[in-house]
Amino acid sequence: MIPLALLAKTEFLYAIHLFWPIAMSSVSLPALQVILASPRGFCAGVERAIRIVENALIKFGAPIYVRHEIVHTRYVVAGVKAKGAIIIDELDAEPSRAHVIFSAHGVAKQVFADAEARELNYIDATCPLVSKVHKGAERFYREGYRLILIGHAGHPEVIGTMGQLPAGAVVLVETIKDVDRLDFPSDAPLAYVTQTTLSVTDTADIIAHLKKRFPDIRAPKKSDICYATSNRQNAVRSLANEAELILVIGAENSSNSNRLVEVVRQAHCPRVHLISSTDDINWNWLDGISRLGLTAGASAPETLVQQVVAACEERFDTKISLLTLTEENIRFRLPHAVADVHPA
Repeated sequence: MIPLALLAKTEFLYAIHLFWPIAMSSVSLPALQVILASPRGFCAGVERAIRIVENALIKFGAPIYVRHEIVHTRYVVAGVKAKGAIIIDELDAEPSRAHVIFSAHGVAKQVFADAEARELNYIDATCPLVSKVHKGAERFYREGYRLILIGHAGHPEVIGTMGQLPAGAVVLVETIKDVDRLDFPSDAPLAYVTQTTLSVTDTADIIAHLKKRFPDIRAPKKSDICYATSNRQNAVRSLANEAELILVIGAENSSNSNRLVEVVRQAHCPRVHLISSTDDINWNWLDGISRLGLTAGASAPETLVQQVVAACEERFDTKISLLTLTEENIRFRLPHAVADVHPA
């Protein structure tokens, strides 16, 4: 005979097993539509820079030194460090013949000279579109123009661009007020270039003001703001019309990611947050939200986007949709030194 206590326990467990699916089905998760902006995430210049580091590690072995963060995303930096890359600030402690990679943001000419003086084997991972700005600045300088650079003070790309020319040859402006403070004669031979990751709208306003003050100022043949920056800003601007809240995945020191946040706010969608990963999400932000917009800066990998989507699916009855403005198919060649490496 089965003891009554055991029988009662068995019947209780059976009842739970029998009715658990019904009980769970009655617990409904709040509905959430996640709208993914496209294009988003990695651009061709970032993909190229990361491949340069990874290929160098395969070809030459660790350690590989990388001057400054290869791109501005902790996830990416941690990934290359785990494979044997060492992030350094300056070329002051590496042994002779060491392999050094310069980041995608570009460096001043003096950095190349320092590397050669220290007999370092360096590979330049500067984005080709940043290199285009460097060449344009040098061309204007050779032709006798004083150069104005539109950009953000202290950003590695700005430091690298200003470092292509002698000290004092480039004047940096960040705002229209900076343009008003310029003391050049109206007929001075001037030209301008821009940082590649700026707000398209804000930069257009600054350029218009420059042209108003200096009608003969020379412009680049083609906009210096890169295709990826423009495409991601256009996509998130459209996303702001569809979503109640937008999360931008990127780093606090990433210019292009911060510009995406600014674009959303300018589009009158004030509920926007810059996050580096799911760890930064305060889920209270989503209280009462039914349409969440999601995008990523040009240095943020798709892995981080999918992690946010997965976290949403754990908490909501989630439906995914895609808002696509344009397709990107640009690829940049690798430097010769690492072009022959084929990762397994």
